[in-house]
Amino acid sequence: MKLRVVLEPSDEGGFTAIVPALPGCVSEGDTREEALANIKEAIELYLEPVDDDAIQSPDAEVLEIAV
Repeated sequence: MKLRVVLEPSDEGGFTAIVPALPGCVSEGDTREEALANIKEAIELYLEPVDDDAIQSPDAEVLEIAV
């Protein structure tokens, strides 16, 4: 999977990395390389299935919609 990452210098020093396609997926690092490594980990955690995702009511419908 490829995702666009926006990397920008932080006012306090270091870098901030943001993934626009994943709301709230943000990370930082003291160096460009550290920020990229941290955002990669944040993406993996963001996309990791959570046990709560499997809990649905018996009447729930799971659908896939193409956009």
